[in-house]
Amino acid sequence: MTLFTYVLLGFLIVSALCVSLFKNLLTAVVVFMSYSLVMSVIWMLLESPDLAITEAAVGAGVTSVLFFITLKKLHAIEKRRKPENEQQ
Repeated sequence: MTLFTYVLLGFLIVSALCVSLFKNLLTAVVVFMSYSLVMSVIWMLLESPDLAITEAAVGAGVTSVLFFITLKKLHAIEKRRKPENEQQ
């Protein structure tokens, strides 16, 4: 195994632990998305392009978009608003 492979495997372990430990849901979704992208690179290194494309499209793409939409609907992602009684 090359050094690059060890770095990828280390990143997978660290990102899996971080997703489970983060309290902020938006940060956890972004780390999950990067986890899926690295997993697709590993599938390419294992010479399995069909799984790599599926992981990139579904894992990093569709699933992340669905998570973002869900967080928006749950109001976990909100724009910062000025208080209504604050004078300009």
